[in-house]
Amino acid sequence: MVDKRTVIDAAVGGNDARFINHSCEPNCQPVKEAGRVYIDTLRAISPGEELTYDYSLTRDELDDAQTEIDYACHCGSPNCRGTMMEVLPKHRKRVAKKRRTAKKAPSKKK
Repeated sequence: MVDKRTVIDAAVGGNDARFINHSCEPNCQPVKEAGRVYIDTLRAISPGEELTYDYSLTRDELDDAQTEIDYACHCGSPNCRGTMMEVLPKHRKRVAKKRRTAKKAPSKKK
């Protein structure tokens, strides 16, 4: 996400950066600058080494089991989260609130 109105989707007219894979221990990171996104390295990269960055895909609603399967991570890092998704702190509160509300909601009988 570049800003509140602009999201970059590599599947739609993306450049070569769309071939950079996810890793829970990346060697690159996206950097937003003046409405553009650049890929910066986090350390020296050896010739032939794969470029990776943490996709940190966010979710802000309850996800089903299929979502977890669709976004499973197999990066092989010792610190692998097991998913390319990440719940942001502000979304954690919303998810927790939805769960509490769902438990308290009276069932509707017809």
